[in-house]
Amino acid sequence: MKAGNRQYRQASDISETIPVFPLTGALLLPGGHMPLNIFEPRYLDMIEDAIAGERLIGMIQPCLKGRMLHDDVTPMLCEVGCLGRMTAFQETGDGRYLINLAGICRFSMTEEMIVDSTYRQCRIEPFEEDLRPQPQEEAIDRDAVIAAFRKYLSANNIDADWSMVMEADDRTLVNALCMMSPYDPAEKQALLEARDLRERAEKLVAISEFHMTGCPDSTPGRMN
Repeated sequence: MKAGNRQYRQASDISETIPVFPLTGALLLPGGHMPLNIFEPRYLDMIEDAIAGERLIGMIQPCLKGRMLHDDVTPMLCEVGCLGRMTAFQETGDGRYLINLAGICRFSMTEEMIVDSTYRQCRIEPFEEDLRPQPQEEAIDRDAVIAAFRKYLSANNIDADWSMVMEADDRTLVNALCMMSPYDPAEKQALLEARDLRERAEKLVAISEFHMTGCPDSTPGRMN
């Protein structure tokens, strides 16, 4: 997987310990791009350290069940997140950073480290399948994905460049729609944890249909 100027081919290309940015409802996927507006002091520290280091940041959601660490203040984290490389940053002049994260691979969070930094850091195990060249995948139901996207845009009065949508390859199309979707944190986590592109596309369609019709039978189960 290439992100910016760096190529990540195997787990050993990635540090075992990374800084993490817990953000509810945020979804980064391999190959995707996430713009972020950084203003909290602890995350400004994180960005400055990342700029001086390997430019790696893990996006992860706080625990969906609301469980807390022993201090009863800090939320626990989900088990799966996505690692990104900071490929662009801009200082705003008023103390903020505007950055872009390029998705590299998903990871399992194996341990949260006890650190002196103001931001949180975790030991991770990368999903190596995300780093390898993607094999020929079983075709997704592209028409169903685009139809669900059209319904979402129509319901929210949003326009799209349909020429770009129609020209995008299946992986780019599905991952981009998942990342921009307005769905709740548990649904975003289910999209992140999908086993493969076809399952992610099916979950995206099912979630979209559920929100458009309100049919409980359309709700996809979250992967364990």
